[in-house]
Amino acid sequence: MGITVSNKQISTAAIECGGSFSVTLSLSAEPDIVSNPTDIVLVLDRSGSMAGSPLANLKNGAKAFIDIIAESTGGTQSGNIGYGSRIGIVSFSDVATQDTQLITSVSALDSAVNALSAGGYTNHADAFTKAIGLFDPQSTSAKVIVMFTDGKTTTGPDAAPIAALAKAQGAVIYCIGLVESGGLDEDALNDWASDPDSAYVAITPDDEELESLFSDLAKNIVNPGATNITIEERINPCFKISGVSAPSKGTATVTGQSELTWQIDELGVTQSEGATLTFSVQHLGVCSGSIEVNEELTYSDDEGNVVSFPSPVITVDCGLIVLPEDCPTPIEVAIKGCSDSIEFDAGELEMQSLGRILQLSVTINNVCPNRRVALAAILTELDAQDDEHPRGTKTVLIPAHTSSQCRDVTVRCLKFVLPESLDVSGGSTSAICNQRRLRARFIAHYVDTDYQCCNLD
Repeated sequence: MGITVSNKQISTAAIECGGSFSVTLSLSAEPDIVSNPTDIVLVLDRSGSMAGSPLANLKNGAKAFIDIIAESTGGTQSGNIGYGSRIGIVSFSDVATQDTQLITSVSALDSAVNALSAGGYTNHADAFTKAIGLFDPQSTSAKVIVMFTDGKTTTGPDAAPIAALAKAQGAVIYCIGLVESGGLDEDALNDWASDPDSAYVAITPDDEELESLFSDLAKNIVNPGATNITIEERINPCFKISGVSAPSKGTATVTGQSELTWQIDELGVTQSEGATLTFSVQHLGVCSGSIEVNEELTYSDDEGNVVSFPSPVITVDCGLIVLPEDCPTPIEVAIKGCSDSIEFDAGELEMQSLGRILQLSVTINNVCPNRRVALAAILTELDAQDDEHPRGTKTVLIPAHTSSQCRDVTVRCLKFVLPESLDVSGGSTSAICNQRRLRARFIAHYVDTDYQCCNLD
């Protein structure tokens, strides 16, 4: 069947500046379906949350899956899946139904899929029970269950023991999850699926991707197991690889600060197999915000399997920075010809920068979440007798942050204009190179508080 699942996961969604996290690469592979007949049960969620485009896209995905299996087993002309493989349809809401037995007719399978309608609750336990019931215990064919769902179990018993029974009886379980409705239990999918979880579980937030997920799984199922696998990983230069654990299969070699190579001689050639590689990554403190972990990842094997890995994004928090003032908008000036003197009308200019410009930055410590802060900056200039002369006041409102704890907030580039005509240092007011002594004061307090006057009544 070739590479059936490829996945890339990170251990956390966010880190502090300079922090670390782990990355896990996963693969699963199956033997050739032509020489290894396989019974496949598509277990399809038709609960009420699937109404509309999710169910329509699920149907397209399931039918694409069936067509690819049929085509790859020589069934295009006859309309039947060949070489001893079969597909069955189980659908579920409050209860599950065996919409077909394990059959080879493409038209009958498509009709069963087309007949699905959404409604009711979600009973995963009955879905697995009905799927197991389709398999012939005496058959030597490989057994595969492809479970699709978009929600948590809302009726019926716990499905985990029944999924475990299916795996104990030799079935390989793939789980496809849709998080679009917001109710998916990803931990349950990981529990139900074959191990490693990351190689047998695929999750999408967009129902429009369902057709491609089913199609990619079918395309890889029909290929033979993979040999001479090479995966070359290069992570974003904002990070470095700080350590590599021994992979479950093959060997992994770090080839640079942000590069590694994973090689596997063979996977899934004689039986269903999964392989994982985990490595540690440290932030270098160069970038912050939402950062894509991958820079580049390439896959190759002797069978030409088409494999793509997701590219997870991690949030790096290097503190909060506020820029209350924008830089002046530039004016485009075009100079043409060879004239020695050119006039250009720059338009109107508001009074902003009439001399040297001082840009002050200050960090306000331990600002609590969800509270705005009022900040004032007062600037004075000292003359030769250390008397102070006012040079300006700035007041700004710092937006509230939503971190889980108090954070330092850096306010940058508070701009003060210092006309040379106001120079009190004792030097010439016509020069701009005099040393000028300034003094800055800052006042900050919360705007938002929970204070209320005591009720003395």
